[in-house]
Amino acid sequence: MNNIKATLGVIIGNRDFFPDRLVSEARFDIIKVFVELGISPVMLSEADSKLGGVETFKDAQRCAELFRKHSDVISGIVVFLPNFGDEKGVAETIKLSGLNVPVLIQASPDDLNKLDVTRRRDAWCGKISVCNNLYQYGIKYTLTNDHVVHLSSPNFLHELKNFVSVCRVVKGLKNVRIGAVGARPGAFNTVRYSEKILQRNGISVTTVDLSEILGNANKLTKDDAEVKAHLEKIKAYTSIGNTPNEAMIQIAKLDVVLNQFVKENSLDATAIQCWTSLQKNHGCNVCTSMSIMSENMLPSACEVDVTGTLTMYAMQLASGSPSALVDWNNNYADDPNKCVLFHCGNWAKSFLPDIEISTAPILGTSVGVENTYGALSGRTPASPLTYGRISTDDPKGIIKAYIGEGSLTDDTLNTFGNRAVAQIPDLQKLMKYICLNGFEHHVVMNASKTAGILKEALGNYMGWEIYEHL
Repeated sequence: MNNIKATLGVIIGNRDFFPDRLVSEARFDIIKVFVELGISPVMLSEADSKLGGVETFKDAQRCAELFRKHSDVISGIVVFLPNFGDEKGVAETIKLSGLNVPVLIQASPDDLNKLDVTRRRDAWCGKISVCNNLYQYGIKYTLTNDHVVHLSSPNFLHELKNFVSVCRVVKGLKNVRIGAVGARPGAFNTVRYSEKILQRNGISVTTVDLSEILGNANKLTKDDAEVKAHLEKIKAYTSIGNTPNEAMIQIAKLDVVLNQFVKENSLDATAIQCWTSLQKNHGCNVCTSMSIMSENMLPSACEVDVTGTLTMYAMQLASGSPSALVDWNNNYADDPNKCVLFHCGNWAKSFLPDIEISTAPILGTSVGVENTYGALSGRTPASPLTYGRISTDDPKGIIKAYIGEGSLTDDTLNTFGNRAVAQIPDLQKLMKYICLNGFEHHVVMNASKTAGILKEALGNYMGWEIYEHL
């Protein structure tokens, strides 16, 4: 099983008139599960409280103090109920800790043949009481699919892994830094957004004028060590096809400066003015650099689509794999549940096994095809699909999103650029929702099945308005 690397706070609820052995057994199983998944627990020792459980207010104080000491690494809290548990103890621990992180509630099932006083759990009932108290305290929490579940069962291990992903999304989005390079293209009102609404949600945007980027790139020469190094990096990343050396030099210069901008500003993602000033004033496309950044988990979106790259980052956090910004571009023949996804050519290499540097023919009709080298060509093969879009709804003053799952197919598709065929249940209903609710023509795709993780993280914990297409 993959090591998922996370640190979680652990609360083992206990109530004094239930068998103590249940707490000891749970503690043993918890440690075993955490080791198996690569999760580091922060929990009371058996010397800190009776059996390391939380039962009294003093137990809650000790556990909260322990959590505070490790607050810089704890990304979530798991409450384990081997018996009814003490609902006040659980709620007080989380309140006193001051941690504002996701909370998962697990309760262990009773054995129908062991309902005597020596083995009775009543965790089914206790979980309701714990949740009631957390609700009263205003603490957000996550439930398991089944009301009670054995903590060593495959179902719970899967849910625990998903919860770690939820924690990763929430933690990442609370402090994400996005770089907006240049002004959005004039014809793209669709990618307008509210920087102020984003900031209220902990999302910072750092801007830079495209002239600064191009000015710094044009100061470089083909003989500079950095340019040579980035040129080799690009050649190692993808086939250059028929791209002339002059264009490769321009692409490498731009790559140097963009990477400097990302590093100097500690950015997690970028959104770049990819046309048409770039082609007219620098003579190439920036797609290759954007693809490399996205492949290296620094997502980059075109057309200065800031909330698009925010979506890429959220999906990346949920899945642990790169995302791509795409257009809802074409119908696929007369199939109502299939469509063509397309962009000039900046998708991460993970989506493009036949990747090659090429040109952007559509853009070339206005700026000259010879000025569009740097766009990537490649077809995405069949794979799982999670899609979605985060957007600021300025009239409502909120952040909203839609998410769903489908698949990418190997259906025939004879065209250029970055391209894929998506199959999505009840696609026509989804398109109506997108149009009626003012979403952008850009959507983000990820080769995973993580819609549930995103819904929980963005809706429950971030408090955004979420539509899940089912």
